[in-house]
Amino acid sequence: MYAVHQVQMPSKQLILMVTAWDPQTLGRWEAIIRFLVGEKLQHNGHKPACKKQPTSQEGSDEKTIKNAILCVCGPLLSLYLRKEIHIAGLESFAGGQHVLRPKGRKSIPGELAQQQSDTLLPWRQHQSANGLRRQKRDWVIPPINVPENSRGPFPQQLVRIRSDKDKEIHIRYSITGVGADQPPMEVFSIDPVSGRMYVTRPMDREERASYHLRAHAVDMNGNKVENPIDLYIYVIDMNDNRPEFINQVYNGSVDEGSKPGTYVMTVTANDADDSTTANGMVRYRIVTQTPQSPSQNMFTINSETGDIVTVAAGLDREKVQQYIVIVQATDMEGNLNYGLSNTATAIITVTDVNDNPPEFTTSTYSGEVPENRVEVVVANLTVMDRDQPHSPNWNAIYRIISGDPSGHFTIRTDPVTNEGMVTVVKAVDYEMNRAFMLTVMVSNQAPLASGIQMSFQSTAGVTISVTDVNEAPYFPTNHKLIRLEEGVPTGTVLTTFSAVDPDRFMQQAVRYSKLSDPANWLNINATNGQITTAAVLDRESDYIKNNVYEATFLAADNGIPPASGTGTLQIYLIDINDNAPELLPKEAQICEKPNLNVINITAADADIDPNVGPFVFELPSVPSAVRKNWTITRLNGDYAQLSLRIMYLEAGVYDVPIIVTDSGNPPLYNTSVIKVKVCPCDENGDCTTIGAVAAAGLGTGAIIAILICIIILLTMVLLFVVWMKRREKERHTKQLLIDPEDDVRDNILKYDEEGGGEEDQDYDLSQLQQPETMDHVLNKAPGVRRVDERPIGAEPQYPIRPVIPHPGDIGDFINEGLRAADNDPTAPPYDSLLVFDYEGSGSTAGSVSSLNSSSSGDQDYDYLNDWGPRFKKLADMYGGGEED
Repeated sequence: MYAVHQVQMPSKQLILMVTAWDPQTLGRWEAIIRFLVGEKLQHNGHKPACKKQPTSQEGSDEKTIKNAILCVCGPLLSLYLRKEIHIAGLESFAGGQHVLRPKGRKSIPGELAQQQSDTLLPWRQHQSANGLRRQKRDWVIPPINVPENSRGPFPQQLVRIRSDKDKEIHIRYSITGVGADQPPMEVFSIDPVSGRMYVTRPMDREERASYHLRAHAVDMNGNKVENPIDLYIYVIDMNDNRPEFINQVYNGSVDEGSKPGTYVMTVTANDADDSTTANGMVRYRIVTQTPQSPSQNMFTINSETGDIVTVAAGLDREKVQQYIVIVQATDMEGNLNYGLSNTATAIITVTDVNDNPPEFTTSTYSGEVPENRVEVVVANLTVMDRDQPHSPNWNAIYRIISGDPSGHFTIRTDPVTNEGMVTVVKAVDYEMNRAFMLTVMVSNQAPLASGIQMSFQSTAGVTISVTDVNEAPYFPTNHKLIRLEEGVPTGTVLTTFSAVDPDRFMQQAVRYSKLSDPANWLNINATNGQITTAAVLDRESDYIKNNVYEATFLAADNGIPPASGTGTLQIYLIDINDNAPELLPKEAQICEKPNLNVINITAADADIDPNVGPFVFELPSVPSAVRKNWTITRLNGDYAQLSLRIMYLEAGVYDVPIIVTDSGNPPLYNTSVIKVKVCPCDENGDCTTIGAVAAAGLGTGAIIAILICIIILLTMVLLFVVWMKRREKERHTKQLLIDPEDDVRDNILKYDEEGGGEEDQDYDLSQLQQPETMDHVLNKAPGVRRVDERPIGAEPQYPIRPVIPHPGDIGDFINEGLRAADNDPTAPPYDSLLVFDYEGSGSTAGSVSSLNSSSSGDQDYDYLNDWGPRFKKLADMYGGGEED
């Protein structure tokens, strides 16, 4: 080893790492060398000569060491290395002599691979009177390198440590630290007697790259012999890990038309091996590109950084929208023979730029629109754009260049189809323009790319025809206002309110009619729109608002279909003095003695200024008593005071006429009557209660009301008396109805009661004749029997119904009859066949009239007494019993 430059260092120590390579097996070995730099040092007391080629020298005290000697001649260094020592260190002695000392050992190819040497002890220079001499110093252990993934056998010796005192006493060695007595445990071990240190299993640099241990030397009693020494163990990396991409798929983009050298994306692969060695140095390359158009090498990659850039021109999204690039990462600096590789996929999307201007599919378009229509699409403009759909480079914007100075049309873009929709935004008039010739231009939302020009096909012509429709007539002056005085006579022509038909090419007639005339004051001529009065116009009418009367008229043409328009006529009525003033108030009261109070009077006039006040109030001369008893004092133009002229006026109600005149031209007057109630007053001028009552009088309306009330009251009393008498009569009738001997079978009443029933309504007429013999009854045909004969066997017993309270007398009557029917032992129904409306084949009574034609021998009706209380009345009538 040579120093090729002068060594000028502030520190006395220089540490270097030496690496040895085997060019055939690519094996590698490393060593760390430490130099302590000094000047003009001597070896064995002699200044060595400086030589270009190093020579081997040995000192007398170096018989066992045979180490290299470092000579320093000024700044130059020479290194003499013993061939069996691979790792060496340079120690500084007190006298300045530099001697290369071994710091560890490691096998190397050839002859060095078979050399084994224990760790040797350094020497120190000692100055004495006779010169320099050497002596041993403390023990030193150099760093130890261990290759990872070693196959053993294990345990494998790494180094032997020993103290220079081991010849004098027995020493025990031990190690502490991570990998020994700290996790991971027992990676390293040491023979306590010999000091040989071993590794017990394969090492993995990616798991842990270095270990720091401490070696201890003690005697048999555990006393420290040497100070603990640090052991640094470095795991030497092997290429046992492939590069791994961060992502298996990378996505990037580049604009179409990009120049060569444009950055696209970066791919990154990491190698777990040592990045400072070739094992972890990754290189990139592109394996394949799909598609290979327009060139098979459109992209390149920086082998060290992984940056992908364009290498060729011609990227066109309209031809190729996406490229798929396979990228390979290889360690060992890209050596494909020895390195490990991995691949990833880079997807490169060619992004669109606006390099294709939109073009109309045809040069002319046409459409049609009815007049007076808005928001109508009259034509659809189609364009073609090869850029990416639904992007700013594709979205079309349409403009009208010429042909529409009034702004009747606009062009809106359909967001889906990109078509231009020509839309009417301002109504067109057939009578003004029958057709429009528009020139339109289309462009994109985004500006064109640099160097791209607009196409001549980006403009087109649009012809729009306007169709005529029947338009409604209109009044040129709508809300027409005229002014005239009120009170014009009927039939007066006020104005002509005519309409205009815009369809001047159709030659249509317009007819007029009233649509709204609240007071029915106006007439309109149906053909010319002349308006005349149908009644006198009165400004004071309730139909007048702010002196204005408003009417609406209709103008309709005779088109198909007919169209109509409306117009409003406003008539401002100027007031004339056509209303006389009215006196206010209509009633008042005053004290019977003068000078106690007065009556303030005024007037109301329906007219407006100047046909109203100031008013003139005066008393009429007839009758003369008015001016004799009363007087008027004027306060101002609108008010006056009425008071008594005489000293006393008897209490009562007096009608006082007053003449009120307005200030119109000509003036109008009105004689109004005020009812004045004269009453006695207290000292404050207020009418007293007694006086008010005494002076009070009833009017005709009050008297009529009182009479009506009296008549109503008498009518109510009379009705009450009649009702009471009728109720008394009903109560008397009730006592007759509840006679238990009375029978009302001649009247069948329905009270929603079941039972007692049909057999009481129809009778077998044969039962009215006395049977000749009982055999006739006993020998009747089976299944036919009289309804009044008792059944053979026990009679059915029927429960007595509980008496339910019933409101009113009729309820008592019904319950009494019900009890009598329930207690009748012969009452049907029997448990046998009942026959209704059966005349009987042997009946002697062919009809009811036979009742009067039978012989006297047949008139024995005593058996009727056996029929029970229901037939008691009949038995009394025919049997001669006593009547009640």
